[in-house]
Amino acid sequence: MTKNKILGHLEKYVVTYLFIALSVLFIVVSGLDINYVASQLLLRLNRNAFIVLALIIPIIAGMGINFAITIGAMAAQIGLLLTINWGVTGVAGILLAAAITLPLGAFFGFLIGKLLNKMKGQETIGSLILGYFANGAYQLLFLFIFGNIIPLNSNVTIVGASGVQNTLNLTGSVKLYTAVDSIARIPFLTAMYIFAGVLAGAAVVQFVRKKISGPRLAATLILAAVIAGIFMVPAVAAVFNGTHGREIRLPLVTWILILLLCLFNSTIMRTRLGQKFRAVGQSQTVANASGINVDRTRVIAIMISTVLAGFGQILFMQSDGIGTFQTYAAHEQVGLYAGAAILVGGASIDRATNLQALVGTFLFHSLFITAQSAASVMFGDSAVGEYFRAFLSYGVIAVALIMYAWRSAKQKRAQQISLDEGTHESAAEKEA
Repeated sequence: MTKNKILGHLEKYVVTYLFIALSVLFIVVSGLDINYVASQLLLRLNRNAFIVLALIIPIIAGMGINFAITIGAMAAQIGLLLTINWGVTGVAGILLAAAITLPLGAFFGFLIGKLLNKMKGQETIGSLILGYFANGAYQLLFLFIFGNIIPLNSNVTIVGASGVQNTLNLTGSVKLYTAVDSIARIPFLTAMYIFAGVLAGAAVVQFVRKKISGPRLAATLILAAVIAGIFMVPAVAAVFNGTHGREIRLPLVTWILILLLCLFNSTIMRTRLGQKFRAVGQSQTVANASGINVDRTRVIAIMISTVLAGFGQILFMQSDGIGTFQTYAAHEQVGLYAGAAILVGGASIDRATNLQALVGTFLFHSLFITAQSAASVMFGDSAVGEYFRAFLSYGVIAVALIMYAWRSAKQKRAQQISLDEGTHESAAEKEA
């Protein structure tokens, strides 16, 4: 690898490497038990990975970070409220909430897409402001319309007043708490061995079908062996098998859903619609000249993202460690934290992958877990850690926007220089 390639790679993933360094530093400085950190990190991955993955399609379609996924989360919370109101419990309640979220999220996504088509080039900021605007409509809906115009039972409304209660319980008779997570749990180590085996098996099948080359097969088999080998190391295995704390177990169905979304994101890009997303993201002018309905394609991208974000919010709300539904605040930071997480993973305003989404979620939340304890050790005040979390959330988004603007300006300068050189050469040829 040449020096220029190394510098280009570091420039491209500078935020990711910075977060890796900070994560290692904070874990060491905080002094937290590694079993606790690992269990909390897995818990946050269970909750947040689906929502972060919902951002990928609009990014590929050239629409930037879709902060309006907050509105998808609102659709999910409407579905959860109605599910609790009607007394549908367990997995059936989760499915009902998802069924309500689907049309609501698609409708909201359609409106969002139509609006963002009016502000091309400013989608990231536009979707952020749109999320704030929608929050006002959401508050009106839950404070006045629900319980007054739309009747609800006393289990979810404020006694002696109008509107929905500030907090709704998902435990007890409601039975929505961990409804998906608790369907099946397997030891984390077992899950990693299964993953390594599936990865190796899939690579062999792809090689037999002549979909990948021999070197690619060898690299994948080595990766699978490394993954399995790492978790066979006694010191590593002890972190997860309960030797130094409780055994860490994986919610199988939740992760099947997360992996299915990864598969969906990868598969749709190989379809005709996915090629339209890529074409529109690379150049709207060229895509339009090729006969692609640019506006319609962008609206579809936002609709898919909004619906997926709603499903992700349902998984978040039912997950282990939540237990309650903060009616008026549960959705507020969804877009901000998801956007920051995917950028931390190495994504940018115009490119993103499943791996970047998952890595970003891992790194972003590793700092969230350790920030307060590390701040207490370094500064003697855990409140500093809370401020640091907010700083990271907004800071990483600001850095990504600056880097994108800088790269765009750099590309335009290079194109202009190339154009000028071509013009000079043509003039010289004419003179000759």
